[in-house]
Amino acid sequence: MVYNVTEAEGVSKFGVIPGFNVRTDLALEAHEVLSRTEDIPGVTVEKEGDDDIIINRVSITTEQAAARMGKAVGNYLTLEVPGLRKKNTELQDKVVQVLYKELQKMFNLTDQQTVLVIGLGNWNVTPDALGPRVVQELFVTRHIMQMKPEILGDGYRSVCAMSPGVMGITGIETGEIIRGVAQQVQPDVIVAIDALAAQRLERLNTTIQVSDTGVVPGSGVGNRRLGINTQSMGGMPVFSIGVPTVVDATTIAGDSLDRIAEGLKKESPQGNVLAGIVQKLDWQEKKDVIKEVLNPYTGDLIVTPKEIDTLIDDISLVLAGSLDAAFHQQIAAEEEKIH
Repeated sequence: MVYNVTEAEGVSKFGVIPGFNVRTDLALEAHEVLSRTEDIPGVTVEKEGDDDIIINRVSITTEQAAARMGKAVGNYLTLEVPGLRKKNTELQDKVVQVLYKELQKMFNLTDQQTVLVIGLGNWNVTPDALGPRVVQELFVTRHIMQMKPEILGDGYRSVCAMSPGVMGITGIETGEIIRGVAQQVQPDVIVAIDALAAQRLERLNTTIQVSDTGVVPGSGVGNRRLGINTQSMGGMPVFSIGVPTVVDATTIAGDSLDRIAEGLKKESPQGNVLAGIVQKLDWQEKKDVIKEVLNPYTGDLIVTPKEIDTLIDDISLVLAGSLDAAFHQQIAAEEEKIH
């Protein structure tokens, strides 16, 4: 059967900020880019936290704001944790404590509900392996609760998980696989985990975004697939959790041009003239120049840190621990005792 993907299912408009051609999956970054030049009615942003963890809440309430942001109407929770770049188990534990409580509020699950967790991405490509790695670490219980629930006792919820791979491996649209499994399992909630693209380097592997809008796999790197959201999944609530693992090289080069221009201003009158020329270029003009340089050699270049293996391992454990505590009251209670 050929499945016709429609824009209503969340495909063509996400991942790139309209009018800016800035590639990001983060609602927070989309708002940051747009708010430099305009007010955006229908978008509210709240910020709280401490030196370790900053919590940002972005709410998009109108279709007009959604179209301007390039994101779906809904709520986006973003945790910024710069210290996650370093191996800091104490901070990782703190993130788990904060995140699982936020997930509990967002999911709002009852004791009898079943959760299906989807680990999106290609396990053969490390920057895209976040979803499968989290699923690998997750505590799944559906099979036990169906066969021998007495083994677990109270305080656990029915959780199942899968990593459907990518279309290049299976030959099947990932959204179609998930929809078929969901129709069979009939979960009350679907949670999709995916690697994201960021616009700013400092957000790679240090930022966690949770949304109640679902996810469009591959949108951040220009390879949009069938949206995994409430509409495409037959009305089932779909949440998404993502961490930026890649950034567009064009964005890096554009930021570098801006910094060079700032530096030139301080050097000499001639430098000030050159800086003025650079700063007069809008983002699209800068991007066209950069692409002209890169395309003969690299095409669209997506960049990830060299220590990505360690970073993916660490953040996968943080997400799996947070989800386990959010799903299972017994695990949450044990977390509270430890801390």
